Amino acid sequence: MNSLVSICIPTFNGSKFLEEALVSIESQTYKNYEVVISDDASTDETLKIIQDFKVKASFPVYIYHHEPKGIGANWNNCIRKANGEFIKFLFQDDVLLPSCIEEQLAVLSSYSNIGLVASKRKFLIEGKVDLELKEWIETYNDLQEKLELPSGKVSIITKNLFKDNKFLKSPLNKIGEPPTVFFRKSVVQEIGYFREDLHQILDYEFYYRLLRSYNIAIINKRLVNFRLHQLQATNVNRNKPIKDYEIYERILFEDFFWYLNFSEKKRLFFKFTRIGKIIQRLENAIKRRL
Repeated sequence: MNSLVSICIPTFNGSKFLEEALVSIESQTYKNYEVVISDDASTDETLKIIQDFKVKASFPVYIYHHEPKGIGANWNNCIRKANGEFIKFLFQDDVLLPSCIEEQLAVLSSYSNIGLVASKRKFLIEGKVDLELKEWIETYNDLQEKLELPSGKVSIITKNLFKDNKFLKSPLNKIGEPPTVFFRKSVVQEIGYFREDLHQILDYEFYYRLLRSYNIAIINKRLVNFRLHQLQATNVNRNKPIKDYEIYERILFEDFFWYLNFSEKKRLFFKFTRIGKIIQRLENAIKRRL
């Protein structure tokens, strides 16, 4: 297979690590790709680094200036501008290992009903590892570890994930960050783009929607180096009034209710429906009288 892959890079003031990310593109063993960069009005050296990269590149590099409207909007702008059959995200902080695209494309092409391929990742840690970071790494090092998937080079996740008792236990993202995944652009036309009203959970909300129609393959091999540092979006958002987790269960109730196990359906029914709240009040009143 020699299909065009669009390597999508949403950027914003990423000069510190961007050059290393771009170099990792040139080392890919799969060569039929373009680079699509959507920049959210960077004020540092990001655009200069990108322009220098474009001049030297032997492959197409497209640079689009995007009005900042949140990370989801920037991700989606990359996808809309992509010409390739396949989408491969690369964030400005991270690094693709040389065989990443080749191996992910091979898996996506080999398995039936696969809508997205993800891989394991290795952490690149910038700065001191304090207790909080150590605990975070222990929790999120292997996102599929608690799912008890069959061992092998590739594991398959199906919509049965929604019924798994571990589905709503940490980590909620059971698939991976966007730089770890690979998918057909046509899937987006079917299930929709990343939700731009979300800031922290938009990646795995996207995976949930995909799982309603397709399976997800996990390559049990580290194909991406994922950088941890104080300026990345996850850390910055901790100091902002992000409401994603406040509406997370509402999203589950409205969009994924029928895929959940009985106990979760019951809990969400009582929490979000008028009749459920009435029944629950009656049950509590009866218990108090007994």
